[in-house]
Amino acid sequence: MPAYTETTTFDGLAGLIDCALDWPEGAPTGWALVLHPNPSQGGTRDNKVVTTIARACVQHGLLAIRPNFRGIGSSGGAFDHGKGELLDMAALVEQFRVRYPEIAAMPWVLGGFSFGTSIAVQLYAKWDRLQKNLPNIVVLTGSAALRFRHSDVKAPEDALVIHGEVDEVVPLSEVMDWARPLGMPVVVIPEAGHFFHGKLLILRQLVQTRLQAL
Repeated sequence: MPAYTETTTFDGLAGLIDCALDWPEGAPTGWALVLHPNPSQGGTRDNKVVTTIARACVQHGLLAIRPNFRGIGSSGGAFDHGKGELLDMAALVEQFRVRYPEIAAMPWVLGGFSFGTSIAVQLYAKWDRLQKNLPNIVVLTGSAALRFRHSDVKAPEDALVIHGEVDEVVPLSEVMDWARPLGMPVVVIPEAGHFFHGKLLILRQLVQTRLQAL
């Protein structure tokens, strides 16, 4: 559990971006940005998969940022099918680096669940082209990397890609079709569906193990 959770806002292109900041015990040793599932289908920053990833990061000493996408909570604007959300998250990271320069200079994690993974891999591709802002670790759960694309998509070869064997929203075969030509490993949780019901402890343990590389 976080030592405490603070709410704050950043400036998006369609209004404010409503964020929760989960602070660890003691001074942060890094930070994480964790992106939530499809806003048009009820996805918020309080989704259990998102909070599970964030909790694993906080337990590792990281400050975890959980933004609400457009139209969710107090975030301005309306669902933009990934295009505006991508611009908003790029702006959020730039503002975070100005507001918290010491923390922003530390190792960091880019994570996402479902729709959030689509935004994450497009952000990564943009930063890779610019050779700036690249995260140390990328975590993609229930990955929808091939959906909601408005720019190039990329992830590092050592990204942690976790998927449910019986995902009813994004079939495992879709993820394998994306990962196969990249030679990217996919961790499959047996009998897990898209929302990892009953499998969140396993998910958290997988993320915690990966964070040991920081």
